[in-house]
Amino acid sequence: MKIKTEEIKSIIRKEISEYKTKLEVGESGTVIQVGDGIARVHGLSNAMSAEMLEFESGAQGMVLNLEEDIIGVAILGDYLTIQEGDKVKRLNTVLSVPCGEAFLGRVVNPLGEPLDNKGAINAESRRPLEVVAPGIAFRQPVKEPLQTGIKAIDSMTPIGRGQRELIIGDRKTGKTAIAIDTIINQKGKGVVCVYVAVGQKASTVAGVVQKLAREGAMDYTIVVAANASDPAPLQYIAPYAGTSMAEYFMYEKKGHTLCVYDDLSKQANAYRELSLLLRRPPGREAYPGDIFYCHSRLLERSAKLSDELGGGSLTALPIIETLDGEVAAYIPTNVISITDGQIYLLPNLFAAGVRPAVDVGISVSRVGGSAQIKAMKKYAGSLRLDLAQFRELEAFAQMGTELDAATQRQIDRGRRLVELLKQMQYVPLDVSEQVVTIYAGTEGLLDRVPVSDIIEFEELLIQHLKASHPATLKGIEDTGELKDPDTLRNIITDFVTQYVCN
Repeated sequence: MKIKTEEIKSIIRKEISEYKTKLEVGESGTVIQVGDGIARVHGLSNAMSAEMLEFESGAQGMVLNLEEDIIGVAILGDYLTIQEGDKVKRLNTVLSVPCGEAFLGRVVNPLGEPLDNKGAINAESRRPLEVVAPGIAFRQPVKEPLQTGIKAIDSMTPIGRGQRELIIGDRKTGKTAIAIDTIINQKGKGVVCVYVAVGQKASTVAGVVQKLAREGAMDYTIVVAANASDPAPLQYIAPYAGTSMAEYFMYEKKGHTLCVYDDLSKQANAYRELSLLLRRPPGREAYPGDIFYCHSRLLERSAKLSDELGGGSLTALPIIETLDGEVAAYIPTNVISITDGQIYLLPNLFAAGVRPAVDVGISVSRVGGSAQIKAMKKYAGSLRLDLAQFRELEAFAQMGTELDAATQRQIDRGRRLVELLKQMQYVPLDVSEQVVTIYAGTEGLLDRVPVSDIIEFEELLIQHLKASHPATLKGIEDTGELKDPDTLRNIITDFVTQYVCN
């Protein structure tokens, strides 16, 4: 039987076309060195920076270094399962994290995997780990207050939605306490909170989660934990992962979010470790040259979006730990220059019982009165100056010089203001209650109350107003203004007289 040439050609063409559709083309490389959370891979010449790779063992990694023949990979997970000679393949995608409302109330690692033994999480969507921060045209000025519930902060260093306010101080000065109080104070205000714990002990993170749950704050909070025992790559990506989870609510749900990074000093240490292992040239304090960019591209994602994009916001509270009050160190100065102000905590104030131990001299908010209600702006305006003058006069008085009556009155009032700004942990105050107490202090209505009784008097005054004059507090909360200061003055004066006489 004679076979026609054309038939043979058509059969061959068909087989070739089907063979092509079945053929899987992939690019793979080989691990030539592994250890300390880093792998060096040969053969992936087309790999891109921040691209995801998969190792033979199932572990995943992220490309960090691109050299001529070798790429440096940060291993996200247990690197002990990877050996030299293992095959590595490209996944043709950048690292992304799952996000959605299912994450509220959960404790997860930076890859979105649950750590709280409450079952799997059904993510609504995924977002890239790193995205370009919104530009100038997509933002609007910070003008809406984000109340922390802490008198010393809301009155003198106010925080607005979309702002980046640094919390800085030595260890054990109450930095985390301020952040936790701020999260607790967002209850019922429609703000989703993300608490990112970097390089902390697992027991410390468990304590924070327990406190948030006890106060009912876990209902609107996501905890992202990269503990001290986790490899450096996970600690490095944790703040970016937490920000991506928060951005879902800002962009997709048009809502307001708050992100706490506790703390960026440890993230910088993790990035330094990765960079040195990857043989990158060390710079000041052995940090790599791009450590500033590492933090700036993270914090620039905080914004108050324009109305066209829904008007959502992401407020950042980065925490930095100083060593022996050294604010001029490399990482503190970097983050201070990126943020919109800082809350500086002093160990000697903390030890003296002034808590929160905020140093009003160095602490500043570059947003200022734009992030305050009118009543707070009006009556707390002189507070910083009064306290600064009190510190100077107090130092002068310690020399044993005899003081005139006016100076003594100013010192006495300063002592009452210091007492007034003290606050217990986990007891955030509503802004209306803060306005009332600061009004009483700055207007001199507490001058007859003994300094040792100020804290007790403040609690009794608020209870009295809630019970007998709730309209006064509600008026401040609804309008943001103190419409009838004379009535409030009379109420406080009568209560002071009653308190002193008893």
